Amino acid sequence: MGAMPFGLKIAIINRAFRKKLDEKASTLDLTAVQLRVLGSVSRLEAAGETEIHQNDLEQIEHVTHPAMTKLLQRLESKGFIMCVPSEIDRRYKKITCTEKSKGIHKMILKQDEEVLSEFCKNFTEEQKKTLIQMADMILKNIDSE
Repeated sequence: MGAMPFGLKIAIINRAFRKKLDEKASTLDLTAVQLRVLGSVSRLEAAGETEIHQNDLEQIEHVTHPAMTKLLQRLESKGFIMCVPSEIDRRYKKITCTEKSKGIHKMILKQDEEVLSEFCKNFTEEQKKTLIQMADMILKNIDSE
């Protein structure tokens, strides 16, 4: 058997990573995607963003308006977010975390780090740091394309 292509390695790692995060999300009765969107709202709020709108989240997630609408409705019905008319423009709804989800981005980061540590269990700290740096370099190259 020849060497496995890099793209396939990345795909397998991504699937395994998502599966682990899905398991963690399901304990909150959320899907991984719902949890990620919630994390974005929580992170933006923590960064001092006062008006978070649906189109901001669509851009972050690279999803369509109808898909995001459905997702936000689910999060609202589960009590994780509130959608209120924007103070700046009444046509838009401002999305905010509820008490239930405030600061949830910190928990998501922690879970992410747990999965990474699990996957890198026989790495030295140095190797783990290098892996993250290289992933960052690849992301930078993708962004500059």
